[in-house]
Amino acid sequence: MPKKAWMQAWLAGWLLLGFAVSAAQAQQWALDMFRPRPDAEPLTDFDFGTVARGAKVEHHFSFENIYVEDAHIESARVSCGCTTPEIPPQVLRTWDKADVVAKVDTRSFLGQKDVTITVKFDRPFPAEVQLHIHCYIRGDVVVQPGVVQFGAVPPGAGARQQVSISYAGQGNWQILRVESGNPSLSAQAIETGRGGGLVNYDLIVSLARGAPAGYIRDELHLLTNDANPRTARVPVPVEGVVRAAVTAFPAPLYFGSVEPDQSAVRQIIVSGATPFRILQVDSTDPHFRCTPDAAAGTLHRLPVAFHAGPIPGKVTANLVIRTDTGTAPVVVAVQADVVPPPGADAVESKASPAATDKPAAIARPNLGTAREL
Repeated sequence: MPKKAWMQAWLAGWLLLGFAVSAAQAQQWALDMFRPRPDAEPLTDFDFGTVARGAKVEHHFSFENIYVEDAHIESARVSCGCTTPEIPPQVLRTWDKADVVAKVDTRSFLGQKDVTITVKFDRPFPAEVQLHIHCYIRGDVVVQPGVVQFGAVPPGAGARQQVSISYAGQGNWQILRVESGNPSLSAQAIETGRGGGLVNYDLIVSLARGAPAGYIRDELHLLTNDANPRTARVPVPVEGVVRAAVTAFPAPLYFGSVEPDQSAVRQIIVSGATPFRILQVDSTDPHFRCTPDAAAGTLHRLPVAFHAGPIPGKVTANLVIRTDTGTAPVVVAVQADVVPPPGADAVESKASPAATDKPAAIARPNLGTAREL
């Protein structure tokens, strides 16, 4: 090969290699938002294992905007029609969290499913992240309805729900026991019919009185005598919410950006089904203060004051709200970002004009680095 042609080929190869490396690095900023911790691997792969036909099967891929700039997902596409992705419509500001939800259609599809969800970001820069889910949908076991749904449960009250389990196959098939990883959930499988290769059970699921307040998104596992280890366990999803005697909104409470040695005030709404008093509000960080009123009522408006220190950075704390209801205190996370005024340091010169009200220097990576790719 002539020397000139060889040099041209060598240069073209290096340019292509550089482009490929840069393209991979340009995608990395989006992938990093799916890390639960800066030193952890991104959570972009989930295996449902074996699931019953008709069962509600969905997974939440959580991510957090760890950057100065706003982030937004434009769209998502899937490699299989068996799965429907749901993306958050809102723009995510610094430290906002959201989920990409993957929902699998277990009624219309059977067998092994390995699906790729390609999530396309359009802000602050174009990027794509691939999420992967795997499951085996067995057709011989049917759960009806597809989820144990408790709905909204009053505070301190228990609840009970029932679903039907149907099996078609070996006449000696049995549910040996039901396992639960949630101490507030228990279940019993009662056989209701057997014959002609068909086996039917009623699954009675109980939620204990005094279950902690909050959302329930859990699974029960039916342990069967199926000889195949892959199909011996059948998950049954459980959903609901246990209402708290007292709730607070918004939670968490964000103050946004505050300049050093300056103050800001935000409001928390604390409500209950019956009148109550707020006895005390404690803060785990002295920069946040709140003084409640002594009056009784079903709704309280709590002003929360934040006074920034002289050093820029992220300030987080918990407010512990104690009431006379006899229930556990309500804990509300609070957060503020102490940032220098515009032009105070060189780091802020990398932020876009629209992002000057957000922290320009944060402990985790920001897109000042990504802009240099």
